Amino acid sequence: MSSVANVTDATFEQEVLKAQLPVLVDFWAPWCGPCKAVAPVVDDLAKEYEGRLKVVKLNTDENPRTAQAYKIQGIPNFYLFKAGQPVEQVVGAVPKSTLAETINKHL
Repeated sequence: MSSVANVTDATFEQEVLKAQLPVLVDFWAPWCGPCKAVAPVVDDLAKEYEGRLKVVKLNTDENPRTAQAYKIQGIPNFYLFKAGQPVEQVVGAVPKSTLAETINKHL
């Protein structure tokens, strides 16, 4: 059971921008190989930071409005939001340590 929620164009504001905790958003698509490769890392981070960080995924194919709003060109693409604002962006299938460092800077 994954602790990573899926968000959509319709739920993005409520789930991400109005969240009490910092939120890591994984912009991905089902056809994206690197996205699939990094998915277990995202799940691990969600478990490790439970209670301190919210982790969500947004399918860019199904939710183009949000992807365009944040100028997502390549995926996987990670945005860290804090108090409704994007504070960090990490592009590509990066090692877990890279994402953890990014998260730790803002907790």
